[in-house]
This record gives sequence, C-alpha cells and structure tokens, in this order.
Amino acid sequence: YDISSAGEEEVFAVRHIRAAFTDWQVWNQILIYISISAPLTGITLFLPTIINSFGYSTPITQLLTIPPYVCATIILFVFAHYSDKLKMRSPFILTGLLMCLIGFSINISTAPNGVKYFGTFVIIIGGYASIPGLVAWSGNNLAGQYKRGVGMALHIGMGNFGGVFATVIYRSQDSPRYILGHGVALMFVGIGLIFVPITVFVYKRINAKRDAAERIALERGEKIRHSN
Repeated sequence: YDISSAGEEEVFAVRHIRAAFTDWQVWNQILIYISISAPLTGITLFLPTIINSFGYSTPITQLLTIPPYVCATIILFVFAHYSDKLKMRSPFILTGLLMCLIGFSINISTAPNGVKYFGTFVIIIGGYASIPGLVAWSGNNLAGQYKRGVGMALHIGMGNFGGVFATVIYRSQDSPRYILGHGVALMFVGIGLIFVPITVFVYKRINAKRDAAERIALERGEKIRHSN
C-alpha cells in the first residue's frame, strides 16, 4: 500500500491539515511508534543504571553502554538497505519488536547478569533499527505532500510522547530486576506486536480492493491511476 507519489502537484490548503488529523493511518502509526519509543527511551535513559545493577563499577558501566549502540547502528543500516530493496517495511518493524520482546523478557527474568547484558543489546538493536522503517512506512502510505508532511509531523511528534512514560517506570527500589520497568516495556511492545499485523491485514484488504477495481476498469476499457 504505497501512495506517497500521489498529489505531488497540489497547492497547500487547510483541508490537508484536516485530512491528516482525521486519517486513521496517522493515529494507528502513532500508537505503533509509542509502542517502540516508550520502552526504547526507558532502556536508553536507564541503561547505565541497569548495567550498574549487574555489579560493575561506574567506569566499566559507562564503557559497557557503548557496544549496544554500535551494534544497533550497524543493524539499522542493514534493516534500511533490505527494507528498501524488498520494498517492505512491516517485516523489519515486527522483527525489531520481537527483538525487544526477547530482550525485555531476558532482563525481567532471573537469568545471569551476562545474559541480561546480552538482552540489552537485543532491545537496543531491535528498537533503534525499527524506527526508520516505521517512519518510512507512514510516509509511504499518506497521499499528497502536504497531508504527508502534517501526518508525519504528528506521527513523530506525538509518537515521542511515549518517552514520558519511560521516565517514571524504572525506580531505584526495583533494582536489580526492575520488574515494573521491564513489565511496562513489555506491555508497550505487545501493543506494537498486535497493531502491526492488524495494519498489514488492513493494507492488504485495501490493495485487494484496488486490484479488483483496476481489473474491472481494464475489462471496461477504462484507465485508472493505481499505486501499490
């Protein structure tokens, strides 16, 4: 479902703002964005504290926060490359969410500290690598440059409100397992894992209707514009 090239010749009007605010896709994508941004912001803000709870000294803790982000940067480019090559976004977003699910499940468990540290890699890689694809997914499916501009601003701006939850869910008294923080993070990830497949299903239904309309038009000798 890709209609990003439609409406490129239009002139700005207030209706484009209204169209963005009333499009179900925008609010759906905001919800999915929050499902990633909330847990990701939490683990990012409190990663030094979480690693320190594994028993490492402060200097070692600071050093150990670096490798997860290095790995996340590499995987982000891999995801972006193959997402563009395959012209698909949702599989990579789902993969990132599943990685977050695995990582938080490891960290909420009683696994050894070394395994939990590995879990932080999985969370950060999955979260950061899926965000660009999610933003692109939104842009690909909003028709018209002005509606798309407003819609993506809403998507990213309101989606980042998920970080507000992250600032209060990791409490010092919950150390070292941080059951509340990791539990809330898992809840958000679960929301994403539910709504991404639902969105894919809806888009497939829309595409199927478009394909059917195109076939009927061709049978009648008509020509319709169709972007998929």
